[in-house]
Amino acid sequence: MQAAILPITSGWIWIQDGFKLFKRQPMAMFFWSLMTGFLITVSYLIPLFGQMALIAGTPILTFITLCACRHVAAGHPMLLSMWLEPLRDRETRRRLFGLGLAYLAFCMMGGFLATLPFMDSLMTAINPEGVLDEQALLAAMRGPLITFGLLYVVISALFWHAPALIGWHKIRMRQALFFSMVACWRNKLPFLAYGASWAAIFFAVQMAGNFISAMGVAPGTVQILLTPVNIIVAAVLYCSFYPAYVSVFGANHPSEQ
Repeated sequence: MQAAILPITSGWIWIQDGFKLFKRQPMAMFFWSLMTGFLITVSYLIPLFGQMALIAGTPILTFITLCACRHVAAGHPMLLSMWLEPLRDRETRRRLFGLGLAYLAFCMMGGFLATLPFMDSLMTAINPEGVLDEQALLAAMRGPLITFGLLYVVISALFWHAPALIGWHKIRMRQALFFSMVACWRNKLPFLAYGASWAAIFFAVQMAGNFISAMGVAPGTVQILLTPVNIIVAAVLYCSFYPAYVSVFGANHPSEQ
């Protein structure tokens, strides 16, 4: 697999192309964004195991998103019955499930490596009486969170393109992880612009909410107003995954679902 090397402006172009995909079939992508938001909410209702299941299922959800975007890009309508079509093939399901378990293992290992050097400071947040000092804990968590954030950049690069490479190109997991890492490294500047642009967009939405609150609007009303906005922004984010893949690896998929 040969990954193209793109200019830094491609990161913003991916977002623009994602918005164009969203505008083609906004209700379909709005539905998918709503469903993923629902799954995330449900995962937090089941402590630990819910989050683990969500992490393990991320590659499958990503592949479903990419397949939907491919249909939309080709001008085909996304019907309700079509969302799970990419998973009809048993071998594809097995490979993506294995990728999900690997992703979960990498995230857990990253969390362990990020926490281990700071165990002493974390333990000091518990006083001799066994009472947890929340302020001390928050201060002690800063180091592990920053360390995990740096490790997660590497994990994300490994798994970013892997669902498409496994689902469409039927290549082995190790090769998919390697090709994904190489592609992200070759396009580190576009991905930096991509991440910075999305950070700015989410920050702008948050600031808009704060501005509305400052005008005296009730917090519940602000939440109601921002919910569809957040769902749309998330939908455009999901739609931008496909242009990022296509611009790096091309639009030809040897395996059509």
